[in-house]
Amino acid sequence: MCGRFSLTTELHKLEERFFLENAHSMDYQISFNVAPGQHVLGIVEGNQRNRAGYLQWGLVPSFAKDKKIGYKMINARAETLHEKVSFRRLLERRRCLIPADGFYEWKKINGEKIPVRFTLTNGEPFAFAGLWDRWQSGEDELISCTIITTTPNSLVEGVHNRMPVIVHQQHEQRWLSKQLIDNNELTEMLYPFQASKMIAYEVSDIVNSPKNNHPLCLEPKSNV
Repeated sequence: MCGRFSLTTELHKLEERFFLENAHSMDYQISFNVAPGQHVLGIVEGNQRNRAGYLQWGLVPSFAKDKKIGYKMINARAETLHEKVSFRRLLERRRCLIPADGFYEWKKINGEKIPVRFTLTNGEPFAFAGLWDRWQSGEDELISCTIITTTPNSLVEGVHNRMPVIVHQQHEQRWLSKQLIDNNELTEMLYPFQASKMIAYEVSDIVNSPKNNHPLCLEPKSNV
């Protein structure tokens, strides 16, 4: 699964990296410990370039009767997207990228849960594959998202049995393209990122609480 990540990259770097057309108008804030239920940065295809905005993490489908369902839908399994009514139509029409520069998982050792941070070896930002939807009830409106997960690569599998889908940079615009609706072509992009291009290290257990949003969340405790 993916239940926590970080985005500490400066806005001007995200603007260049993801071809954003509206970065100047955003109220952007970095976060060392992004948690479900919070607002996360999402990117969709724009008119000339891409557009970014904030979405609540935890998908609330447009047909949901209660928006509290979002707490149960922070992730969507790549292997079963076609089987779930909540996700199938979004795969065709409402895809997004969710930028990050690291994500956390917890490994169990002698009953203790040890937080581990995963990043790219080059330290650069990347993007999770996401789906979004708009829910409305009367005057109450919510735009929310979920992060797609897949089987783990050889680096992550020692910690967890799932990992978020990191979209390869050369596929990002295809993933966002409104012209692409072929399910087979889309799902071909939802595979584990190469372990050789990632690193992992233990971090402090202050990450365990989303109330702790501090640079110390990123600091290595020891190498994995």
